Amino acid sequence: MKLTPISGLQPFKKDILLVFPGALGDFICFLPALEKLVRGKRVELFARAEYADLAPVNVATYSLERYEISRLFVSGAEEDQRLRNFFGSYTFVYSWMGSSQTDFVSHLRHLTRGRVRIFPFSPSRQQMPMVDYYLSCVGEKPLKNNYPKIPLQSDALDWCRKFWQRHGLEGKEILLLAPGSGAKEKNWPIQFYRVVAEWWEKKFGRKVMVLLGPVEEERGEIETSWDDTLVVRSLNLANVVALLSRCDLYLGNDSGITHLAAAIGIQTVALFGPTDPRQWRPNGMRVRVLTQNMECSPCFDSNKNVCPHRECLTLLSPVEVIKGLEEAMRGTPAVSEVETAFLTRGGCRD
Repeated sequence: MKLTPISGLQPFKKDILLVFPGALGDFICFLPALEKLVRGKRVELFARAEYADLAPVNVATYSLERYEISRLFVSGAEEDQRLRNFFGSYTFVYSWMGSSQTDFVSHLRHLTRGRVRIFPFSPSRQQMPMVDYYLSCVGEKPLKNNYPKIPLQSDALDWCRKFWQRHGLEGKEILLLAPGSGAKEKNWPIQFYRVVAEWWEKKFGRKVMVLLGPVEEERGEIETSWDDTLVVRSLNLANVVALLSRCDLYLGNDSGITHLAAAIGIQTVALFGPTDPRQWRPNGMRVRVLTQNMECSPCFDSNKNVCPHRECLTLLSPVEVIKGLEEAMRGTPAVSEVETAFLTRGGCRD
């Protein structure tokens, strides 16, 4: 069966196959490891289709929603001639999917004739940075300033230039707010984002832009809070990258867009509550992470949806966040080691 790469590249002689099931933030953490793997090799990546906009140019990107991948979870896959031909054509396979699924592991090892390494999606040592974990999987040591490289596409830059002209943004300083994430429990209260927007507009007379992703559009509750603000939605990742590259300051939750902003190099302030910034901190040159450092943070996954108070975020005041934004504007270095500003050391209500 002939495969047509989502990125539009023609299929080339197969060398390495990568299977990566993560969301956007996970994929950006994975990019430094991917960049190491593609040196001098031909790589085909099975992940989310939209990641073709972010992958290195010599990586052919395909959708993870394919027969060849889903069939690995079903008994009898090792006898499927189609899968034998497919996986047998690669010199080596790396997978961050299915490590705990006995059938998946057995089938993939059989079909690749042992030319495979299958890793857990995340490290067992919880505070290990995800960037370092993925690098260790491919035999690389963590390197200081080993930031992801995000390509800027000419078509997207042209779209962004026209967008700036259409909305009268030329010569204006832009604060981009991304008030959503893939999980509502990670979101700083929307009314606090409104306070920050008013500070930026009234004190400086500057422009605020709000970026909504597909999850926020589905929920609808965030968009209704921004009737008088420029709201941007329904963008592909290439256009999001171009948009971020032209903004002056970014504020967002622990989300994929925040990881993307950090990687591009915009001054980024990231707000963390139930998740651990030591593990999930965005990787970039100009990143400031603000967190309450509560005794009950980070939450176990099973507790995030049932927390009765969410004080790790609700007690993170707009005043403290505005102070962090002002420091980012001045270029004040963030705290050393994990470069995280721990605002308070709070307890946790029972």
